[in-house]
Amino acid sequence: MHRPAVARLAKYGGLPLAELPPPYLAPSLHFTPRSQSSSFSTTPVAAGRERGRDLNRVRAVSAIHRTGPRFKLGVSKYPLPKPVSSENLPPRPKNPDHGLWGFFPPSREAISVPDFDMAHGRSWAITELRDKSWDDLHKLWWVCIKERNRIATSNMERDRLKAGYGEHEAEGRDKTIVITMKSIKHVLRERWYAWEEAQRLYEQGARPEYEDVMEAPEAEDEIKASKP
Repeated sequence: MHRPAVARLAKYGGLPLAELPPPYLAPSLHFTPRSQSSSFSTTPVAAGRERGRDLNRVRAVSAIHRTGPRFKLGVSKYPLPKPVSSENLPPRPKNPDHGLWGFFPPSREAISVPDFDMAHGRSWAITELRDKSWDDLHKLWWVCIKERNRIATSNMERDRLKAGYGEHEAEGRDKTIVITMKSIKHVLRERWYAWEEAQRLYEQGARPEYEDVMEAPEAEDEIKASKP
């Protein structure tokens, strides 16, 4: 038996403890009912129900109650520009050498023909790229990027139209370009390692044989004077 509950009923209910029936006959007199409450919200029940308005004054915009700010918000002291229709715009001259034409084959069609994709040479070898300068490698890299973008544009249009041809030729051309780009990365990686090794040797005190001649102006003058 819950002695605290029985004592509470006897104290506030006006009935002496001896007159209460046993708990198995009248359990409602011995146990107080629990009030239902929400464990995740502290908002009053009547909040927001009066005329469909949001009663929170500090809330600016409510997506549920569709309320906006309490005052007008000024964007600028100048009026906003109004859009102009395309009919009133002056015509633009057509540029036949526009950069976006690089996403299409020379025929400027949406899909490149298989003969064009097959007409390509081999990929650049690493030994050939080692003789190229930084600017030449940079230009060749972006030529490969441009060509791969053109192939991707043709592939997307080919898939959209379900043409059913040209996939094998385009894939072979793309593989050749990828091999060239990997060779460019290989050469640049070699140069980076060589630069790190040279920097490490320089910090350890190693110097090239001709450095004294290059750093000494007197020696350079003597060399120039000795020449006929």
